[in-house]
Amino acid sequence: MQAVVAAGSLALLFTIYLWPVARLGVPFFLLALLAVQTSSRYTVPIPRGRGQIRVTDAFIFLSMLLFGGDAGVLFAALVGLCLSLRSGKTALQYLFNTSLTIVAAFVLVWTVRLTYGPVMTLGQASYSLAFFEAVGLAVLVQSAFNSAIIVAGGAYRIQQALWRTISSVFFWNVVVYTGAVVAAHIISVLVGAVGFNAFMAVTAIAALAHAAFRMYLRNVEERHPQEERVGAKMKDDSERFRSAFDHAAIGMAIVSSEGRWLQVNRSLCALLGYSARELMMTDFLSITHPDDLGTALSSIKELLKGKIPSHQMEKRYIHKQGHEVWVLWNVSLARDAYTGSAHLIFQIQDITDRKRAEERLLHDAFHDALTGLPNRALFMDHLGLAIARSKRNSEQKFAVLYLDLDRFKIINDSLGHMIGDQLLVGIARRLEECLRPGDTIARLGGDEFTVLIEDITDASDTIYVAERIQNELSIPFNLSGREVFTTVSIGIAPGSSSYERAEDILRDADTAMYRAKTMGKARHEIFDKAMHARAMNLLQLETDLRRAVEREEFFVQYQPIVSLETSHLRGFEALVRWKHPERGLISPIDFIPVAEETGLIVQIGAWVLRESCRQMQQWHTLFPSDPPMFISVNLSGKQFTQPDLISEVATILAETGLNARSLKLEITESVVMENIETATEMLKQLRSLGVKLSIDDFGTGYSSLSYLHRFPIDTLKIDRSFVTQMSDNNENMEIVRTVVMLAQNLGMDVVAEGVETTEQLSLLQMLGCEFGQGYFFSKPVGASSAEKIISETYSLPQAPSVSNNSSRKVVLVA
Repeated sequence: MQAVVAAGSLALLFTIYLWPVARLGVPFFLLALLAVQTSSRYTVPIPRGRGQIRVTDAFIFLSMLLFGGDAGVLFAALVGLCLSLRSGKTALQYLFNTSLTIVAAFVLVWTVRLTYGPVMTLGQASYSLAFFEAVGLAVLVQSAFNSAIIVAGGAYRIQQALWRTISSVFFWNVVVYTGAVVAAHIISVLVGAVGFNAFMAVTAIAALAHAAFRMYLRNVEERHPQEERVGAKMKDDSERFRSAFDHAAIGMAIVSSEGRWLQVNRSLCALLGYSARELMMTDFLSITHPDDLGTALSSIKELLKGKIPSHQMEKRYIHKQGHEVWVLWNVSLARDAYTGSAHLIFQIQDITDRKRAEERLLHDAFHDALTGLPNRALFMDHLGLAIARSKRNSEQKFAVLYLDLDRFKIINDSLGHMIGDQLLVGIARRLEECLRPGDTIARLGGDEFTVLIEDITDASDTIYVAERIQNELSIPFNLSGREVFTTVSIGIAPGSSSYERAEDILRDADTAMYRAKTMGKARHEIFDKAMHARAMNLLQLETDLRRAVEREEFFVQYQPIVSLETSHLRGFEALVRWKHPERGLISPIDFIPVAEETGLIVQIGAWVLRESCRQMQQWHTLFPSDPPMFISVNLSGKQFTQPDLISEVATILAETGLNARSLKLEITESVVMENIETATEMLKQLRSLGVKLSIDDFGTGYSSLSYLHRFPIDTLKIDRSFVTQMSDNNENMEIVRTVVMLAQNLGMDVVAEGVETTEQLSLLQMLGCEFGQGYFFSKPVGASSAEKIISETYSLPQAPSVSNNSSRKVVLVA
């Protein structure tokens, strides 16, 4: 492009040098104006999209014939520049297009001039051989130059070979340029005959006539019948609508205001299972679900009255096969263009899958995944409605049953969670069978179920239902070839108008259930106000117990253990006590079970063990004896299962300096028998530390005598329940005799708890029992009182007489 601009500039300067611009006259500029106006409107396209030729070239030929070759070059520069400026391109493109026109004209002029003479001679009407040769040369030069520019530019842009397309482009250029040269020659002859002014006048008249003709055509077109254009447009619109209607992805229909189908598409037929003919024989009312028909008709009435522009709703249609089809239904109003009658346009989208997914999600949100029963959220909703109905009508009575399986954890742990899940499913099915359809059964989680019974007459109905549930669930379950038995504890909370929240009555049913658990399981209990008070006291006790650990409100009392043979003091049993800052002393019977349940017993037991060992080591220092006194400390079930128990005991012995043989750890036989293998290993590890081991409350649990010899036990402690009734019940005395003989045969000591009378002491001595403890000797006392007993005992040549014990106070011992 830069090379062409440079060549055009040189050609223009050279022409101006040879032919002064001052010689240009008004005819020159009039012809240039005519050329610009005409060329901007008319072009001659080259076939096959190879470019186009503007009529500017014909005017350039004419200027050469009328004013001379140099004037033609200047004419080409002027016209080319004007046309480039009107095209709105960049400055380089302006100069390129103008220079291209200048170079083409310059080459043509000088080719003809050097070959045949001045170009103006071609305008004369002397048709000699030289004339035709000159004309042919001019056509060939112009065609070749223009073809080369067009093909070279196109080939450069699309990267094609230059000679592949130049032949076809060159041919059409020759045809067009021949016509342009011939037209220019004829006009120049006419100008020569009539004069330039006459020619311009005729040209002006022709231009006016052309403008008038175009205006006439425009007026005729405007007067064309409007109905034909409207009709054609409506026909096109109708065809487009019909195509879109028939092939729409959603169901569409045109329906009369009476509900008859006027047009239906394929998607609607597929959606409802009908053919188009079958569907047209019905109306939309007959296939609409009865529950949705009223809403649909109401919206259509408002639509026909003009109150709403359209309406959309989710509704159900009845499929040809009878099942429901959920759709998103959109209806709007349209009027016939000719009759003005109102039609309804239905747009129907299938949303059945979405509705099913929503229903599944809704069901899952309010039902238990394992059993399919309602979950807590749905149960609480139903319970809230029952409370509201009871407030409106006092005759609407209801009750809540709270069920908890007994020993479910044992089944789960022993047979596996899969069997446990099967058991829960089986229980859910039995509950559904033994209750009324209107009753609500829910699974709250784990092995807890709840039942809402409505429309009952009195409390006896609820008790009857509870007994029926217990009887039904007592039948064994066959799970994966195993027969599994289970029982259930049930808490009953009768409904009343005093309840404001569903959570309150559920809480009370839960409280009654726990009461049934504590009363022996496999039973039902009805909630009363006292239960709630006990529950609140228990909750407050738990809170205070946690604070008691932090505030060190616990202390240890010591109860003497005496040799029944020599009446010498042999040791003490450490018993933990709690002094509440407001309630005073709280019985171990009340707080020990709470500490066991909450796990605080581990922390409390560690503290008691450390304090007892410290105290006994202090007494050993003050009152050395041979053999040394021992201290018995109870280990709870949770303490016994702690993995760090061995290291904890060893650490305490090391910290306090107490000889391990002076420490006796007491474990209840129920704890030992819960897991015999684990317990045996734990006892052996404790024994390896050097400490003594004792089975507490022997005879009250479920121990098997065949296992007793396997345990590294030093002492058996006879429970006070056998000792206190020895004189009244010969059977209890025989039990004590058996335990004493068993211990002696296994090389163990025996300690009798709860010795309170001389008669009991005499019987125990007669049976050969080695040790005893109880109120007959001393109640549990504080460290200072225990130290006084030790001081009195070891300052005398023999043990103090036990007959003086009558002056001591007697208190309960855990």
